[in-house]
Amino acid sequence: MNSSQVSYFTLAAYFDPGVFGSLFFVVILSLYVFILLSNSFLLVVIGLNRSLHEPMYLFLCSLFVNELYGSTALFPLLLVQVLSEVHSIPAPLCFLQVFCVHSYGAVEYLNLAVMSYDRYLSICHPLQYNTRMTSRRVGVLVALTWVYPCVAMVVLLSLSSPLKLCGNTIHKVYCDTHSVVKLACSDTAGINLYGLLATFSTIFGSLVLILYTYSRILLVCFSGSKQTRQKAFSTCTPHLASLLNFTFGACFEILQSRFDMTRVPNILRIILSLYFLTCQPLFNPVMYGLKLTKIRVLCKTLISEASQTVRSSSIWSYFCPRSRTGASSVQG
Repeated sequence: MNSSQVSYFTLAAYFDPGVFGSLFFVVILSLYVFILLSNSFLLVVIGLNRSLHEPMYLFLCSLFVNELYGSTALFPLLLVQVLSEVHSIPAPLCFLQVFCVHSYGAVEYLNLAVMSYDRYLSICHPLQYNTRMTSRRVGVLVALTWVYPCVAMVVLLSLSSPLKLCGNTIHKVYCDTHSVVKLACSDTAGINLYGLLATFSTIFGSLVLILYTYSRILLVCFSGSKQTRQKAFSTCTPHLASLLNFTFGACFEILQSRFDMTRVPNILRIILSLYFLTCQPLFNPVMYGLKLTKIRVLCKTLISEASQTVRSSSIWSYFCPRSRTGASSVQG
């Protein structure tokens, strides 16, 4: 049967949570709300402050937008499936999720590679940084970070969607390309080769650039001043932590898709397969918000100003009459 004739796919990795279904729903919803609020808040902080309109923070904005994009590709469907007794997904929505999930992963790696290049120029060539990392180059790098994964996924979906399928059961909690391709009755060697090449070029190319830039940064740090080492440490630590966190989740997802993991308990497979789609959007805003001094100071300032505005408003005085009375007595 042709995939265009398949009306839905069954997601077979879900299990009956019983009385814990509502608890799982609340936990997942809380995580999603935190991801939306934290990443959106940092986008607003960077957008409203001209002092943060620098290449490094613009690349961070691209990273935060990608976290919102990737988590939205997963969490709404996950919330619906947790409360549903029949774990199925319409075929068009399944292919849309495939596009979003895989393009999210590619954009994440490319964005981290571009950020490492930016740090390399800032630390190793500080005098030439402004002439090399111009606004035009920043725009081109951000555009390439998003356009290349989208084009690659359009090609992959154009190859996989016409396949003749022998079933519609996917043994995961979300749709991915390899799970759909494994259902095909026809030869899939060409699609598998293209998928491997696209994955390898994205991950390997990004890692080569990151390793090269950080090897040069380390050389400068060892031969440079204490101030140079402190600058490198403060700006590179969040980036390296984010890279390692995402690489761990992506590697397990690739291994699970390509090899037999039936010996691993089902609940552990589900958690690890969701790791790179959930922990990175949770991890990045916390890491960058705490480690980068400019963002941390501005966040504290905005929160302090907002709380003072609320306290001085008439609504606060209405609900807290004691503070209003105390203020009048002091004035008297």
